[in-house]
Order: sequence, then structure tokens, then C-alpha cells
Amino acid sequence: MRPIRVLAADDSSLVRRLLVDALRAEPLLELVGTAATGRIALSKLGLLAPDVVVLDIEMPELDGLATLSELRRTHPRLPVVMFSAFTERGAAATLDALAAGATDYVTKPHAAGGADVAIRSIRDELVPKLLVLGGDAADSAVGASFPAGVGGAAAGAAAGVVARSRTAGNGPVDAVVVGVSTGGPNALAQLVPRLPADLGVPVVVVVHMPPMFSRLLAERLDAGAQVPVAEGSAGAALAPGQVWIAPGGLHLGVRRDGAAVRLTTDDGPLVNACRPSVDVLFAAAAATWGPRVLAVVMTGMGADGLRGCEAIRDAGGQIVVQDAATSVVWGMPGAVAAAGLADRVLPLGGLADEIVRRAAVRRTRPAVLGGDRRR
Repeated sequence: MRPIRVLAADDSSLVRRLLVDALRAEPLLELVGTAATGRIALSKLGLLAPDVVVLDIEMPELDGLATLSELRRTHPRLPVVMFSAFTERGAAATLDALAAGATDYVTKPHAAGGADVAIRSIRDELVPKLLVLGGDAADSAVGASFPAGVGGAAAGAAAGVVARSRTAGNGPVDAVVVGVSTGGPNALAQLVPRLPADLGVPVVVVVHMPPMFSRLLAERLDAGAQVPVAEGSAGAALAPGQVWIAPGGLHLGVRRDGAAVRLTTDDGPLVNACRPSVDVLFAAAAATWGPRVLAVVMTGMGADGLRGCEAIRDAGGQIVVQDAATSVVWGMPGAVAAAGLADRVLPLGGLADEIVRRAAVRRTRPAVLGGDRRR
């Protein structure tokens, strides 16, 4: 098996050197070229034939968004990982890039930590994504990223209804909890607008994102949704027909407070190398709603959400996962399906209808965050 071929474009010579040093230590990756501008990167695509491209957002002559736009005209399926500055401007540009066809993103390490810390950050954050997104050359490596029996393209064999290992509820639910990672912003941009204004249950979402990114994502989803969408905050009371996005860098949970159910947040240890973690939310949802909760696991790398789904199934709750064909990476949903925990495996376009069906939509308009929603 040949190594995964990586082309990296960044106008900073220091960042290019860090990428060289970080990727050199990974035998399954080969940095076949670097570029100081987007225009140079585009000129090297045909010659170097990379399996994945790492693309800086801010570059002279042709910035990351413009480079991505041109790249997509000739290479519509080539995985592209945006290398984004951890700033509000960088976060907004990253979400623009994801909407324009970027596959995933990684935030750049802080320069203050020194070269060793930066290299370690690249190895921890970027390398696993390159291994998974690198295509057929990574097949044997990708298998290690998933539980036994769940690989990359091979995992797509599962479809339709998956046998359940424990008894699940079949009545209407009181809440929906969603877990998503790689490909999540675009997947949510398709799911959330299809939720009706009279949705009779709250929806709580964990998407693996850093601080600031999650707030901007919530604002963008809210602008195009029939239901109000907001970043979650500790103590917020859940109400039907509202969507809450986990704040980046904090675990999000739920707890009962008399007749209300409120959000909780904490900065506890990483779970599955994540904070927020899907497992944390799902475990809290199982304890709070028992059999009257629906878990939805969408596209994402790794297996965050698997243990949480086990808790939801043990409590008698319901579980639906996105299928392989419409997932950017069938890691998280594939792990749940392979464990026999999913009631159904559905394409992205079918998830909203399934949520509505299981939630038993109430035909009364819910209260709206921040005033009336005129849609």
C-alpha cells in the first residue's frame, strides 16, 4: 500500500515547515508538495496527484476560498482540509469554505506554545483526518479508526433496518439528541431547515467544534431554519421546537429541574478525545428522558456516541443513524450500526422526516427565542 499523498498550501514558511516536520513522522502519509499561494497549489494538482489537500484560508494572490472554488471545478471529489486561524474571521471563513465544498477543517496551533507543541497539535488534530479522508490508499489505516467491522467504503454495506440488540421504545419521544462530527456543518445545514416550526420536541446537538465556531454555526443555521437555533448555555430551559448547539470546548448535558429540563455545561476531561462529546450528552439524555428520547447519529470520524447509544438503548430509547452513502465519514454512525444499536439507517435526506414522525409533531406554534420568527 502506498502512503497517502498530501499537498499543503500555506503562505507562512513557518507553518509549511511545521507541516513537513509533523507529517514526516507518519509513515502512512507523504507530503508530496507545498505551496505558498493558492495559485501555485492549483498548478501542482495535475503533476503531484495528491489524495488530499490541506488549504490555508488566508493567502496572497488567491485566498483559500477562491482556491477551493477553482479546485472544485476540476477535482469535485478530492478531499480538502481547511487549515484555519483560531479567530472569528477564520471561523467565519472556515464555515464559508465548508459550505463551498471543503471536506473538513483543522484550527492552526497557537504560535505561543513553541514548535514542539505546534507539531504535536498537528499530529493530534490533522493527521487522523488525513488518514481517514485520504482515499483508497488509506483503506488499511482507516480500519484502525473504527470499531471492528467498520471500515471506510467497506462499511457502506449496511443499509435499511439494523437488528436491535435490546428492546427499544416505539412511541412518540419527548426530545431528540443529535451527534455529528466530520461533515457536520453541511449535514446540519440540510437537516435543520427541514424541521417544521411546529416540531413538538426540543433538539439538542453536539457537533465537534471549537469555541466561536459553534456560535457562528448556530447563527447561520438559525438564519435558514423554521425553528429557532441557538448555542446552548448552562441553565437554559428546553422548550418544544427549539434547537440547541453545544458550545465549543464544553461538554453539554441535560438535567431535570422540577417540571423543566435544563442544559448543563462543564469543562471536564475530554471524552473520546472530544469536548463536547456526544457520549456525554447521550448518557445524560438517557438518564433524563429514558425511553422517550430519540438519538440521531450523523456523519463523523471515530466512534463518539457509541457508548451513549448503548445507554439510550438500555433505557429503552430510540436510535437512528445516517447511512454510509451520504456520510462524509461513516465512523460514528457506522460504529452504532455495527453494534446492532440502530433502529434504522437512513440517508441524510430522510432524517428530518424520521425525526418528525417519531416526535409526533404538535400543531401549536412554540415559543421562539428572541421574539417572533417570521417565516
